[in-house]
Amino acid sequence: MTGPAPLAVMRAGCEGFARLGVAVSGGGDSVAALVLAVEALGAARVAAVTVDHGLRPEAAAEALGVAALCARLGVAHTVLRWTGPEGGNLMDEARAARLALIGGWARGRVDAVVLGHTLDDQAETVLMRLARGSGVDGLAGMAARREAEGVVWLRPLLGVTRQALRAELEARGVAWVDDPSNDNPRYQRVRARKALAALADLGIGAEGLAATAGRMRRARGALEAQTQAVLDALVDEDRGTLVIDAGLQAQEPEIRDRAMAHLLMQLSGAAYRPRLEDLQRLLAAGQGTLMGCVLIQDGGRLRLSREAQAVAGLVCPSDQVWDHRWRAEGPGPGEIRALGEAGLRQLSQQARAGLHTHWRDTGLRRETLAALPGIWREGALIAAPLAFWPGEWRLSARPVAAIVTQRA
Repeated sequence: MTGPAPLAVMRAGCEGFARLGVAVSGGGDSVAALVLAVEALGAARVAAVTVDHGLRPEAAAEALGVAALCARLGVAHTVLRWTGPEGGNLMDEARAARLALIGGWARGRVDAVVLGHTLDDQAETVLMRLARGSGVDGLAGMAARREAEGVVWLRPLLGVTRQALRAELEARGVAWVDDPSNDNPRYQRVRARKALAALADLGIGAEGLAATAGRMRRARGALEAQTQAVLDALVDEDRGTLVIDAGLQAQEPEIRDRAMAHLLMQLSGAAYRPRLEDLQRLLAAGQGTLMGCVLIQDGGRLRLSREAQAVAGLVCPSDQVWDHRWRAEGPGPGEIRALGEAGLRQLSQQARAGLHTHWRDTGLRRETLAALPGIWREGALIAAPLAFWPGEWRLSARPVAAIVTQRA
């Protein structure tokens, strides 16, 4: 089957960005992404980055190979090194480390980072998610554009096959490295790749699965539009907490679950939705904790807030963002941290001295207020704008009611 011209696809996918980073491992897909990006934009507008995970002895040599290619192309190149796994799922750790390292490199340097994922990768992703019993969101596959780590990530080649990219490299006389792990059946993606070949006799191929992902993305868009309407109608923000009308429970289960998952993700800053079983258990109970958030019954409605324990150790300078969403404005230096029990005790002492209204008059429960931010200096609370003691400080929170799609 003849597919779209890869260079034209790259040019269209990168339109609107003045300077791009390309994540290059040395494999065929990422090398092709680099070569096509340079041809589409010019070498001066492209920078390359390679992460050496240190998981294979060949990795350092492969990074040198990428550096040599970048030198020939006239592209700036950076190698980032991962110090190694800390336990748990090696592949997940490596993926998270790669995202964090490249994100840190990209911020302030490029407008977006290009990843070399192909139509074949999309098909394999859909097949793996199908095996896990994923719903509409999972079967929508990988997004052509997403934001994470404060960076825009682009996958402009999702409509191009792996074979087509290698043909582009062969035509240009550009070599690439085949990672032996791509043939190791220990990894699920490798097994999915082999399964796709076996499914060809049934008419199930990469193009068909990628097309299914496209249709699922359309379905997801319709569901998210309906979910947004529910959020607009039934959710209000109150001093950094979310007040949810009891009517949420009467919504269709798919919309109800999406709405609550969105609120939990946005309030906690989590990148992924909670497990469906955990989410449905929380909704059935109408109260409980999940993803560092607390759901309580509040006068016939539900109130969702941060869990005090989840934010107890979060501290940042007052000119930075606290807990993914809070900003402070005020005189002099300070720190943003949760009020906690120490802050509430100090507020109580000041209220008894007649310095300001008692925090109980906020109408918020003690545990809810303890998780909200205050301004601290040298270990002492100097302002609590959400508890009747603003001083000269102001706290504002990023709204969470609008759906912002964050997909893999």
